[in-house]
This record gives sequence, C-alpha cells and structure tokens, in this order.
Amino acid sequence: MMQKVTPPTKRLYKMSDQVLPKLISGNSNLTLSKGIASWASSLSRTPIELVKGRVEQFNDQEIFVEVYENVRNEDMFVIQSTSNPANDNLMELLIITDALRRSSAKRITAVIPYFGYARQDRRTKARTPISAKLIANLLTGAGIERVLTLDLHSAQIQGFFDIPVDNLYASPIFALDIIHNFNDPNLITVISPDVGGVGRARGLAERINADLAIVDKRRNQPGEVASMTVIGDVKDKICLIVDDICDTAGTLVKAADLLIDKGASQVHAYISHGVFSDPAIERIEKSSLSSLVVSDSISIISKIKESKKIRLIPTAPLFAQAVLNIAHGNSVSSLFDSERLSPVYKPYYPKYHYERKMKA
Repeated sequence: MMQKVTPPTKRLYKMSDQVLPKLISGNSNLTLSKGIASWASSLSRTPIELVKGRVEQFNDQEIFVEVYENVRNEDMFVIQSTSNPANDNLMELLIITDALRRSSAKRITAVIPYFGYARQDRRTKARTPISAKLIANLLTGAGIERVLTLDLHSAQIQGFFDIPVDNLYASPIFALDIIHNFNDPNLITVISPDVGGVGRARGLAERINADLAIVDKRRNQPGEVASMTVIGDVKDKICLIVDDICDTAGTLVKAADLLIDKGASQVHAYISHGVFSDPAIERIEKSSLSSLVVSDSISIISKIKESKKIRLIPTAPLFAQAVLNIAHGNSVSSLFDSERLSPVYKPYYPKYHYERKMKA
C-alpha cells in the first residue's frame, strides 16, 4: 500500500502572483483529486480546495451535475480518469465541462490521469473505428481547451487533438522509486514486454543507468499470446518489467515466468495504469513476480488492499505541480526529469536526496 505522507510546506518552485487555479473533480478517483488539491495547496503555499458541487445519476442512469461555487472567469481544472466504468466517467467529464463553460469559466483544462479508449488509436481491421480520435473530438466539442494526462498508450493520440496536450511520464517517479529501493543498478535489467514498448523501457533504463532487454511475443489472435522469447541477457539479474497498462495481467505473468526460466534472480513490474480486470489480481498473487508497482491514476485501493505484491506510488505531487505550472504559464516539460521532480517527491524518497548529498 502507498504510504501516507504530509506534503512539504516549503515552496519548491517559484510561483508568480497570478490567480491560482480552481479544481473540480468527477467521481472516478476522488482520492487522487483530493491529493492533488492538497499538494497544490502546499506547493503554492495557498489554500486550494476542490470546488464544491454534486455529480449524481438519476434512476434512468442519466448524469446530472451542479456546481455550487462561482467559477466565472476562473481557470478551471477538471480531474477525471476515464477508467472503468469508462462511459459513465467520460460522460461525467463532458457534462462537468459543459456546466463550467455555461457558467463562464475562463479556461477549462481536463486532467485525465488515465485516458480511456487510448488502445483504440488506429484501425486494425476493415470497418472498425478509431475511438481515441472520437473521444478527442468529444472533449474538444464540450469546451475543453487543454488536456493534461499521464503516459498515453500511444504518443500519436496527442495529434488527434487541435488543442494543447501535456502528456506527463511516470518514468521519472519510477526512477526515484527504483533508486530508493534497489541498491545496485548494475544488477538491474529493464525489460520491455513487447517491441512496441522499447522506447518507454529504454527511457527508464537510461535514467537509472541499467541494461535493457526485450520480451518478444507472437499473438495468434487479440488477447492470446502464442509464444514469447527473451532478447538480451537476464541471467542473475533483477528484472524490472515496464509497461503502461496492466489489464488482465496474462502477458505480464507469462513474461515474468519466462524471465525466471532464463535465469533472472528476481522479477518486478512497474506499471503506469492498473486497470486490473479480473482475474488480474489473482494471477499476480500466484505469479513469479516479486512485486508490482503501479501508479494511483486509477482508483484501485479496494482491489489491492489484500494484495501482498502490489504497491501504489503517488501521482498527486506530479499532477499538482503540473497544474500550477500550467496555471502560471511555466514549463511542464521540466517535470520530465527526475532531478527536477525529486524535490517534490522528497517525502516519499528521502534516500535519493541523502545519496545525492553524500556524492556532492
């Protein structure tokens, strides 16, 4: 489970005297939304709370939204993952946006920690949709002027929008966590679970100065892996599988078993988004994985509370700093670097700062 820490009161980034953002949340991940508000308050040294309102469903499942506070001429940030139930959460986001737009909000930014429908980013067969593009059109049509998200399944989705899209990365946080929890980077090999994820895995390997290997898989049909082979040396290595989404965990568990068979001493996984459709949790608990580290972009606390292998890492500090940077016109790309992000995460990873101080 993710440890609870108190956000720092010291301002870690310079803020201008502009008006602070206002945050409002849907129902998809209230814990994360409250965390973002708390961290934004601490980082800006100014109270920032979620705008009060109500989001509810009528008996016929229609969604109704009412905002209780004045938002006229405000810089609004709507926090809502479009995770399961994806369609309900998406409609909440669209209807909240419409309510804010009709209430004369100055600008509306959608903070979407997990961007649903991202895996439908291209046509795989004849007469199939590109649903990710449709979602982009819906968000823009509702009145959203900017999107802030985390580890899009495919970078090309940014091009589906005609508005700015800030795609944050979990790898800087993963790097801090790895440095904090593993003593010798020379024993670590970062694993890409498929050829398509090599860029993501290589980026993390470079951050922690580790080797890289690839699990090459062949599929007979969607969701079914026919064969897997390891490209690279993993004997006596601590293998860290890096991926953006864990759904049913079938491929992940098979990759872990294969790595152990090839001589790996331990296998851990670092996942950006834990969808965890059944029977994912059961598979993970029975697998060769020593641990699975996942961000809190999706509300999964109830699913993993009994798990002995799954550990959450917080994204609230990352999103809070990104929200403040956007509101004040500062760079968001500065958050792509572990060194720049590390002061925000010092309460979680003090070992990283201690080692840097000793080296200096």
